[in-house]
Amino acid sequence: MKFTLIDINNWERKEYFNHYRHAIPCTYSMTVKLDITTIKQQDKHLYSTLLFRLTEIINRHEEFRTNYNPQGELGIYDRLIPSYTIFNPETETFTNIWTEPSKTYTDFYQSYQQDITQYGKNKGLIGKPDMPENTFNVSMIPWTSFEGFNLNLEKGFAYLLPIFTFGKYEQINNRYIIPMSVQVHHAVCDGFHVCRLINELQTALNQEL
Repeated sequence: MKFTLIDINNWERKEYFNHYRHAIPCTYSMTVKLDITTIKQQDKHLYSTLLFRLTEIINRHEEFRTNYNPQGELGIYDRLIPSYTIFNPETETFTNIWTEPSKTYTDFYQSYQQDITQYGKNKGLIGKPDMPENTFNVSMIPWTSFEGFNLNLEKGFAYLLPIFTFGKYEQINNRYIIPMSVQVHHAVCDGFHVCRLINELQTALNQEL
């Protein structure tokens, strides 16, 4: 993992960062419907495929990899690792697992399955220990679909990475549609960046693995 410090005084985003981080602390969310028909037609595992494609897109763009490190320094991670929730029906709570990204879906799915088998039934907030600092959060809420979803973060909370939430998919006019909400910090990410991510993610989901 590499973390490159930002020289804020020479950063093109300085004005926007200071405005939305300090003057008017502002996060926002956007909920969209994604077409996952290709995934269903290929009979691929849904959650792992979404994680693989999302990680692939996230790591293309530095605005989604910008955050504070544990020392409180602002910078950009060279790559992010997905940390995702697994539901425990016994406790009716969830645990977080992280899986290293891979270049191919086959390799990622194998790692995902190994992590689920080894850590998926662990109780507590963190199911897989030694979580790296360069993770981004993904949740799955498969019990209902939704039109909107918002995380109410504490005002001024110093977390800049995106947070993703998927819901229950539906079959509509022979297509399979799943809702996804993305929560971002306006200090590092504008509407343009979120829309680009969504469009690139949909393009990737339309491709065969």
